[in-house]
Amino acid sequence: MEFQRPRMSNPVHFLAFGFGSGLAPIAPGTFGTLAALPIWWLCAQLPLWGYLLATVLIIAVGPYLCGKTSHDMNVHDHPGIVWDEIAGLMITMIAVPVSPWTALAGFVLFRVFDIIKPWPISWLDRHVEGGLGIMVDDLLAGVYAALVLQLMLWQWPGLTA
Repeated sequence: MEFQRPRMSNPVHFLAFGFGSGLAPIAPGTFGTLAALPIWWLCAQLPLWGYLLATVLIIAVGPYLCGKTSHDMNVHDHPGIVWDEIAGLMITMIAVPVSPWTALAGFVLFRVFDIIKPWPISWLDRHVEGGLGIMVDDLLAGVYAALVLQLMLWQWPGLTA
């Protein structure tokens, strides 16, 4: 079988490709994370329970969206599938005050952990299959980035200004 192109008219593909951001010819994961910033900003206006609910829903639908799109395209973990980046950034930004500095810090931290994949992220990336496998490394990168970001906010509260 040969590689199939995503169909942006298919809502599953459209979402998995981060509203089209994953179609970027270079660094689709970075563009997918950029597409996540407005989602974070909107959800950050909610009370914490609402933000957490939105994050859980994004994570819950992720394995289906990523797995179905990957299957339809006949490829495992196509770089343009960036719903996992959206979920990872949402985890990174849990309980983070909205400011340009926190947005930049969360964005950079998440991308660093997603790219370098420290243990056990790299192990999970290689050993977990399907839609969950596409998601799991970004979810854990989001946890790592969230821990570092919360430490930074505790150490330098001026980041929220």
